[in-house]
Amino acid sequence: MTTTTTPDGRPVPPPHAGERAMLEAWLDFHRATLALKCAGLDDARLRQAAVPPSSMTLLGLVQHMAEVERNWFQRIFASLDVPPVFGDGDGDGDGHGFALDPDRGIEEATAAWRAQIARGRELTAEASLDDVGRLSERDAEIVGDAGVSLRWILVHLIEEYARHNGHADLIRERLDGVTGT
Repeated sequence: MTTTTTPDGRPVPPPHAGERAMLEAWLDFHRATLALKCAGLDDARLRQAAVPPSSMTLLGLVQHMAEVERNWFQRIFASLDVPPVFGDGDGDGDGHGFALDPDRGIEEATAAWRAQIARGRELTAEASLDDVGRLSERDAEIVGDAGVSLRWILVHLIEEYARHNGHADLIRERLDGVTGT
C-alpha cells in the first residue's frame, strides 16, 4: 500500500483498507495533527492558555495525550500497574496531565508521548481487535460493561484525539493565527 501525505506532511489514511489498518491509520493521522499544532512555537507560546476562560495549553494537551495513551493501552488493555507519566497528575489527583511543570518543555513531553505511543503499539501488535481490556469499576458503570475490545479502544482514542485537536486548532489560531487541519 502506498502512503500519501498531506501538504503539511501528515500521513493520509488509505481510502480502502482492512478494519485494523484503517483504525490505526486514522489514529496516526490524529497523532500527527497534534504534533503539527505544536510545531514551530517557542516554550512560552506552548504554555500559553490562549482561549479564555480555559486554562488548556498545547503543551498540556501533549502531556494529556501521553497519559491517555498510557491509560488505555497499558492500564486498561494490558492490565499493567503503571504510574502516571508525569508524576501525580495536575495537583488535584486526577492524573490527566494538563498541569505544566516549569522544568518540563515540549521536547521532554513529546518524547514521553511518543514513548507511550510506541509502548501501546508493542502491547497491541499481536492482539485481535476483539481482545478485551478491563475497565475500572467506575468506568465500567459508565460504559455498561467491565470489558472493552481493542476495537473500542482504538475508536475511542481517535475520538479523543479529534476532540483535543479541535481544542488545539483554536489555541493555535489564537496564539499566532495559524489555521488548518
